[in-house]
Amino acid sequence: MNLSDRVFDHFAESIKAKQDNQELLAEATAAAIELMFAALVNDGKVLACGNGGSAADAQHFAAEFIGRFERERPELAAVALTTDTSVLTAIANDYEFSQVFAKQVRGLGAAGDVLLAISSSGNSPSIVQAVTAAHERDMTVIALTGRGGGRVGAMLRETDVQVCVPHERTARIQEVHILTIHCLCDGVDAHLLGEQESAP
Repeated sequence: MNLSDRVFDHFAESIKAKQDNQELLAEATAAAIELMFAALVNDGKVLACGNGGSAADAQHFAAEFIGRFERERPELAAVALTTDTSVLTAIANDYEFSQVFAKQVRGLGAAGDVLLAISSSGNSPSIVQAVTAAHERDMTVIALTGRGGGRVGAMLRETDVQVCVPHERTARIQEVHILTIHCLCDGVDAHLLGEQESAP
C-alpha cells in the first residue's frame, strides 16, 4: 500500500468534485446568500443543524457568523442547534432523536428566520423533521444536500434553496459543503462591507 498515492488520489478527487460543481452550484449558492442577507437585515437569524460531520459544519458556520469570516464586521445572528448537550439529550431521551432539531426550531425560530439544514444524504430523519418545523414557523430553508437531494430536497418549497452536490461519496459531498459555507460567509460579508479583491 502506497499511502502517498492514496492521499494524492483524495486530493485529486476533491479538486475534481469542486471543479465539476463550480458552475452547477454557483447560482443556488448565490440565491442562498441573498436569503440569509435578507433575513439578517430584517432582524432575523440563521439556525443551523446537521448530524456527525454535518453537525461540525453547522457549528463552523455559526462560529464564522458570530465571530468573523475573513474581515472584521458586526456579529451576525446564527445559532448551531447541535451544541447544547442538555437540550439534545433531553429531547432524544424524552421524545426521539428525530426531534432533536425540530423542537429547537419550534422554540427558537420565527417567521423570517432561515434554517440551514445540512445532510449529505438528504434523508436524515432529524433534518427532515427540522425542515418540517421550519416550514411550520414560516421560515425559509437553505438545504445543503448530496446525491439526489433525498427526502429533504423533495419537501422544499419554491422559496427555499437547495445546494445539492451530485456525488455519491460522502467525504466529497462534505468537502463541497464546507466550501459552500465559506462562500455563504463571504457573500454575506460582501453585502455588508462591499466587495474586496481576493488576496494574492
